[in-house]
Amino acid sequence: MNVDDPRVQRTRARLRAAILDLSADHDLADITMSAVAKRAEINRATVYQHYPDLDSLVTDAMEDAMVRIVQAAGLCPFDAPRDVVPPPLAELFEHVAAQAPLYARMLDAHGSARLAVGLRERLTTELTRRFAEGNRPSGHGDVPVELHAAYLAGALCGVVAHWITAPRPRPAHETALAFWRLFRD
Repeated sequence: MNVDDPRVQRTRARLRAAILDLSADHDLADITMSAVAKRAEINRATVYQHYPDLDSLVTDAMEDAMVRIVQAAGLCPFDAPRDVVPPPLAELFEHVAAQAPLYARMLDAHGSARLAVGLRERLTTELTRRFAEGNRPSGHGDVPVELHAAYLAGALCGVVAHWITAPRPRPAHETALAFWRLFRD
């Protein structure tokens, strides 16, 4: 299959939209490939030609969100004041809050493990790159760069998942500020 073919791109776009649409109302565990096919108005066999399983489709559908999260973490200036959330981080938490049902379903205990692991790995890679370039919070020179990056990547993923799946999530700005204080120290 040629992924550059416009027909393939259109089909994949329909499938990504269908899974995101279904995820807004249903737990991932309750969504079938048949339901995705029906929502996308595509034959079920066609779905499997593009994605071997639901997790692959979810991961692809959430690609833009993962890029946004990684970029926000990568843009945070570590020398910013402790009591001022850097704009990229504030925007990230506002974005997640605006899409709360989707993120909650994707990141809760029944969500996509592949998505969660992929996000954590990409964050770790981005932070390792930044830290290796010398753009690292001070006071951690005795900790290997990749371990520091993995620690902070796991922290961001964990905080976002905990926050967005809480019965009564705190406001986005409040959570972003609390995370920023932990992240930079």
